[in-house]
Amino acid sequence: MFKGGNIVTGLAIGVGAAVLAPFVKPLLRPASKALIKAGLEAYDQARLTAAELGERTGDVVAEARAEMMEELQQSKSENGGEKKNAKDAKA
Repeated sequence: MFKGGNIVTGLAIGVGAAVLAPFVKPLLRPASKALIKAGLEAYDQARLTAAELGERTGDVVAEARAEMMEELQQSKSENGGEKKNAKDAKA
C-alpha cells in the first residue's frame, strides 16, 4: 500500500520520538549551543585571518608598484641621457 516503508514502523518512530522528546530536549540544548559557539568562533577566526591576508597582500602589491615606478623612472632617466648624448654626437 505505501511505497518504501511500513506504516507501523513510521508510527512507532513518531510515538517514540514524542515520548523521548521531553527527556532528550534538555540534553540536546547545551550540545547544540556548544556547536553553535564553536561555529561562531571558527567564523570569527576565519574573518580575522582573511583580513590579515588581505592587508599583507595589499602591502606586497604596494611594494611591487613602488619598485615598478622606481625602475620606470630609472629607465627614463637612463634613456633620456642616452638621447642627449646621441644628439650631442651628431652636432
